[in-house]
Amino acid sequence: MFDHVMARIAGRFGRVEPRATARAYLLGLLSGVERKNCWQLAEQAGHARPGPMQRLLRYARWDADAVRDDVRTYDVEHLGADDGVLIVDETGFVKKGRASAGAQRQYTGTAGRIENSQVGVFLAYATERGRALIDRRLYLPEHSWCSDPERRDAAGIPGQVQFATKPRLASEMIDAALDAGITASWVTGDEAYGQDPHLRVHLEEAGIGYVLAVACSTRVRINQDRTPIRADTLADLLPEAAWRRHSAGSGAKGPRNYDWAWVHIGSASHHHLLIRRNRTTGELAFYLCWSPTKVPLSELVRVAGVRWSIEECFQAAKGQVGLDDYQVRNWTSWHRHVTLAMLALAFLAAIAADAAPSRPAVPHHPARISDPIALTVPEIRHLFVAVFNPPSVSATRLLHWSNWRRRHQATARRSHYRRRSSDESTG
Repeated sequence: MFDHVMARIAGRFGRVEPRATARAYLLGLLSGVERKNCWQLAEQAGHARPGPMQRLLRYARWDADAVRDDVRTYDVEHLGADDGVLIVDETGFVKKGRASAGAQRQYTGTAGRIENSQVGVFLAYATERGRALIDRRLYLPEHSWCSDPERRDAAGIPGQVQFATKPRLASEMIDAALDAGITASWVTGDEAYGQDPHLRVHLEEAGIGYVLAVACSTRVRINQDRTPIRADTLADLLPEAAWRRHSAGSGAKGPRNYDWAWVHIGSASHHHLLIRRNRTTGELAFYLCWSPTKVPLSELVRVAGVRWSIEECFQAAKGQVGLDDYQVRNWTSWHRHVTLAMLALAFLAAIAADAAPSRPAVPHHPARISDPIALTVPEIRHLFVAVFNPPSVSATRLLHWSNWRRRHQATARRSHYRRRSSDESTG
């Protein structure tokens, strides 16, 4: 499968040298190297110096956007299903200094505070078969970067790149995905995107439904558009009979059950305010929803729950394939490293999807008590590292430990499910 991945992108490199370096770079991203920067990837590849890796990211002739298109097609081929959802979100890359393209002091959820950082806006594709990142944009702050020609030139930012809000970048990526033939009925994202009316209108005009998080202070209109009211005030007025318990999907410790309510808003059809209530703390979350056709509450809940898939993508991309381990400052270099990391993640996600067993009759429980959990992205990378860097133990021993780890994880999962079921029955 790895050779097939490399064959897919081989034509994007005009010469054999950068093509071979790209292969070594991808193998390094998939390896057990602690920090996946050019120095350590070059050492892992057996190079005498990091020059080839650095040239691959900065000067070699190849189109990262074309490889991005290959990644998107590859993901759809392996993960595609009728229940596809596009997810938009951003993640931060903490940096030092002022020279890295787009870097400034700004809030990033990665650090949980204002830090000197770059921010990338990403698009993920999620289905019941898996999830992966399919597009990326580096956010370029308006005042500190877009209006500073010298700073732009030093970071290699193309002249045609102008300021765009994060929702605008998300809209561009969604349009590109739909134009490429991705079949997705829904878009979801957090408050940064749900609060933007232009994005919501654009999705409605494109005929794609959305479930977008918004703040509790968001004002909606009820009673056929006659009565304006805050979302949290509306939630307080709902009778207990309006709430229904639904699972927002399976988490690490079992089904994520919440109480949900929905209220028709506006005067047009299929606009709703969706409200989620934590069954333990009572904490509320709010979503603006629209669909081109009538859908049940359970479908909106499903899409709202899928939003967390992109967080899992970020965790896997940073923890497994070095999405944030780069040490580059140039605009082109950032896009090239991030694209290759997305390809490495897509490869692992494809293996996980192809190796997944058929879904059991009861989806939240293993088919047999002795079954291990399905192969995960970290486990696949662990096995991949062992194959490309053979250990001093036999393959039989290697597979024995793989099964042992996954059986242990299955035992832990069953314990979480039993504890969750016990808590809910007593509650």
